[in-house]
Amino acid sequence: MKKKVILGLSGGVDSSVAAIRLLDMGYDVEGLFMRNWDASVNNDVLGNPTKNDDICPEERDYADALAVANKLGIKLHRIDFIEEYWDNVFTYFLEEYKRDRTPNPDVMCNKEIKFKAFLKEALRLNADYIAMGHYAQVDRKDGVTHLLRAVDKNKDQTYFLCLLSQEQLSKALFPIGDIVKPEVRRIAEEYDLATAHKKDSTGICFIGERRFHQFLKNYLPSKPGNMETIDGIKVGEHDGLMYYTIGQRKGLNIGGNNKFLNKPWFVIGKNLLKNALIVSQDEHDPLLRSNRIIVKDYSFIAEKPEYGKDYQAKFRYRQADTDVKIRIIDENTLEVTYDESYAVTPGQVCAMYDGEICIGGGIIDQVYYNDEIRAFYK
Repeated sequence: MKKKVILGLSGGVDSSVAAIRLLDMGYDVEGLFMRNWDASVNNDVLGNPTKNDDICPEERDYADALAVANKLGIKLHRIDFIEEYWDNVFTYFLEEYKRDRTPNPDVMCNKEIKFKAFLKEALRLNADYIAMGHYAQVDRKDGVTHLLRAVDKNKDQTYFLCLLSQEQLSKALFPIGDIVKPEVRRIAEEYDLATAHKKDSTGICFIGERRFHQFLKNYLPSKPGNMETIDGIKVGEHDGLMYYTIGQRKGLNIGGNNKFLNKPWFVIGKNLLKNALIVSQDEHDPLLRSNRIIVKDYSFIAEKPEYGKDYQAKFRYRQADTDVKIRIIDENTLEVTYDESYAVTPGQVCAMYDGEICIGGGIIDQVYYNDEIRAFYK
């Protein structure tokens, strides 16, 4: 009897080709389209309706997913996870920004929605496995499931999957993890799918085409202040510390100043007491340098790391690996040490690896260079 797989069919090319490959593998495949955000009208934290007509065109995506399902002869279910997304992803997103940190909602969406709420619904539909169009791989040996990097290193998405549990991963399939993106496009063209030439989605779904600052102002009050050098020289004004991330270059809008060279500016820190954004024209400013972080709310997919062993970590997506050592402090806290890195940002995710295996991850809580705190200054 065929194993039944419920595939997250999003209306994109990756999940479309994942369906083809699952069918080729002999699975009984059904699709499930998730609606996670009310794009037409959503209520802000005060209960005031906010029109977002240009954000997350779910109906267009659903139509594409349905076209693919019909083309391949598979059933397509549809479900709303709007409440779950608001409670477990968007609220987390807002709370982190209130703390002037830079969260990664995609990681939390995978943990709480795509591999939790979705998995629960798939099991209700009698699925043996769930599948997603992520660029990642799984390896099952002796009853343990490991998360492996994708073959296409440029598209690898294990960073966004690092907080998954063993239970979640044991039920997951990633049908395109062993091929590269051009091959995905080729297969979609071969099957003449409606999504074959569809542009990849980028950014955060609920923000869509809006300017980030404009969107966030609907939910959080901003407190403008000065942009200053570490010496206290004012070079501009900011809209609110929450809108800026450590290492950021674009969108600072710092005009010409005859005291400084005509070079780009970078965010190197935040002075919370002065409500000042600290900036520098040196992308390798010493204040961006760190060699130690404290990680909170961590989890490991299978085995815990060995103390003293060499591992690798990514402190943001697409970053090159950093060689690290991992020390477990308590059940909620890790210390990760390394020779040197730049622009490591509180609130972002630290994904940890043992070679090709993603062993787990956690949220970057504090950043240090030796014993000197980075990112936030008082």
